[in-house]
This record gives sequence, C-alpha cells and structure tokens, in this order.
Amino acid sequence: MIIKSIIQDMWPKSHRAVGGGGDGGFSGGGDGSGVFCCWANLPQELLREILVKIEAAESAWPTRRSVVAVAGVCRSWREITKEIVKVPELSGYLTFPISVKQPGPRDYLLQCFIKRNRSTQTYHLYLSLTNALADDGKFLLAARKCRRPTCTDYLVSLHADDMSKGSSTYVGKLRSNFLGTKFIVYDAQQPHAGAKMARSRSTRLVNLKQVSPRVPSGNYPVAHISYELNVLGSRGPRRMQCTMDAIPTVAIEPGGVAPTQTEFSVSNVDSFPSIPFFRSKSNRLDKFLSGPLGSQKDGSLVLKNKSPRWHEQLQCWCLNFHGRVTVASVKNFQLVASPENGPAGPEHEKIILQFGKVGKDLFTMDYRYPISAFQAFSICLSSFDTKIAYMKGMIMR
Repeated sequence: MIIKSIIQDMWPKSHRAVGGGGDGGFSGGGDGSGVFCCWANLPQELLREILVKIEAAESAWPTRRSVVAVAGVCRSWREITKEIVKVPELSGYLTFPISVKQPGPRDYLLQCFIKRNRSTQTYHLYLSLTNALADDGKFLLAARKCRRPTCTDYLVSLHADDMSKGSSTYVGKLRSNFLGTKFIVYDAQQPHAGAKMARSRSTRLVNLKQVSPRVPSGNYPVAHISYELNVLGSRGPRRMQCTMDAIPTVAIEPGGVAPTQTEFSVSNVDSFPSIPFFRSKSNRLDKFLSGPLGSQKDGSLVLKNKSPRWHEQLQCWCLNFHGRVTVASVKNFQLVASPENGPAGPEHEKIILQFGKVGKDLFTMDYRYPISAFQAFSICLSSFDTKIAYMKGMIMR
C-alpha cells in the first residue's frame, strides 16, 4: 500500500486537500519546506498509525524501500519511523544503512550471498530475497582488495562503486599480515562506549596536511582472526579462531546483550584539525600479526570453526550446511562460540556464521546474533585471502 492510499483512507475528507491536492503532495524534497511542511504537521497519533501500517505491509525488499522513503520525508516522520522500525535483532529486517552495523536476529540465520569480481578484486554483499541460492538480492556492502608491501587491506563501503577510505560511505577495513594467516577487522567509528582507537606510530611522513577532511575519525579494532593448521598438517582442515573484541562473552547467553550502533557518525570538516597524516602501522597490529595464535581475551567472545567429519565415501571433510552450500571448497566454514573454562552449553552449538561456495564466484553468507553483517562480511573476506586455504586435502561440503 502506497503512502498516498493510506493517507486518503485515514485522513478526513475535509482535510484531503492539504498539500495542494492531487499528487503534488507526494513529491518533492524532504527538507521540511513546501508541500512536505503540511505532512510534517500531521497529528502524531495519525502519523504513527500511518507509519505502522507501512512498516507492517512492506516487510520485504524491494517494496520495503517505502519504509526508507517515509523516513526521508521530514524530521518528524524520520524520528517516528526510527521508533517504529525495530533493529535486526528483533525484526530480522535490514532496513536502513546502519542495519549492517547492528547484530543479526537471535532466532535464525539471516541469509546473504557474496559475489566476487576477480578482475577488479572487489566483493559485493547482498541480502537474499528468496530461498534460492542465488537471486538479484538487496545490495548491502562492497569491499575492494588493496595489496601493500607487508600486508593486504580490504576496504569496506556502503557504496557499490566507491570503496576509497576517504569516502563518506567508508565503514571499516580488514587487514592481514604478510602470510595471510592473521587478520584484524577495524570499524571506522566507535563500536561502543569506551572502545579505544588503535594507536599508530609514524613510519613515514606523507604530507603536513590531512589528505581528506572526510576520512572517518579512526580505526577501532573489533575482531582478530587467526588461521592455523591442525595436528594433521596439510592433510586436515585448518583451524580458524575469531576474537570479537567489541562483543562480550555473555552476549550469547539468554538475556545477553551485544553493543548496537544506532547511527553513523557524521564527518564534520571543521572537526578535523590540520594534523600530519602518516602512513603507519599499529603497534598492536605488529604484535598480533607476527605472534602465534592468541588465547582468549578476558570477556571477549571467541568464535571457532566447527570441526568437520571425514567422509570415507566422498573422501573429503564434510559439514552440514543444510543445502546452503553446493560446491566443495577449502573456503567453506561454520563458526560457533567457543566455551570458556567450562563445559559447552546449548548456546555453543548454535552456528553464528556460515560461509560456503555455490558457484565459481558466488558464495553464501549466513549470520545471526551477536555479530553484524559488517563483521560477518569482514570475517568471510579473510577466507578469500588466507594462504593456508590453498593447501590440499581440506575440502568441506
């Protein structure tokens, strides 16, 4: 049901001429001027009832764009829409751009897929719109691979074509060590109160002026990823461990809470002083990327890959992806929560993230609470880059 039909059904006939009549009242900008100032003055109770109907009627993309459209009408519509539309944890919907930074649903895996472009070294994440393994999808995030002399970066953006760090749509990055066995996920904005930005030491002065005033405020480490061979060496599946720095261990327990970002920070040109810009690496990054597989950090959620079983008939390592993966690949994995100093409970059996191949350059990515689409996407990008993945004998279905 479109906005005009809802208003005509609910608004008294004597007031339907508000906004100039005809279709004129449903076009134009959402800056609060012109015709939209009339809609901004709708009684709060009526406006809320209209938006509740729209939210209930448009539950799937692409029709769900109507919910986004009403939020852009004016400030009052936007504020009420933000109150009505629930976060993905509760609704299971990815409605606004900030939804990709919020934890997924608690009760089921949110189905997505990744398309890889080998020629441009880019990766695009889409929300699945049907139960099919591949459909048109709703674009969510994009990443571009950037090789450095000592590491590799994957820059993640909300824009499908603009994946530069200086862009206002830049949301974070994944950085690997030279061997492609250890990774750090950085968020461009503070993931929760008290999060510390990675400090850097200057190694090379590039310019005395900042390169771009729109560069986000900093890099906040939100996850550390490590890959290792198991005791069987190249004949067995690799070990994968993800330490989620921004998520507490208790988040997976009943009633547990994970940090939830509510809006993107707005880059303000005046808020950036004219400071030197350095090409540098973090001390913490150096220590992590050169060291062995780290132990669990106090209070941080640790994810580990679910151990596959050896299938004698197929002669490969197998995992049950419930039909979401169709091609055997060393990149396929499932992550579950790792128990800390105690027996594993039911919460440690739930798959939090699974990733697998369904075509030459097509992969499924399913995730759930307490990680976000951005965190899940970044973890999956590490599977493309790790060198251990290319050792034979570690295929999973």
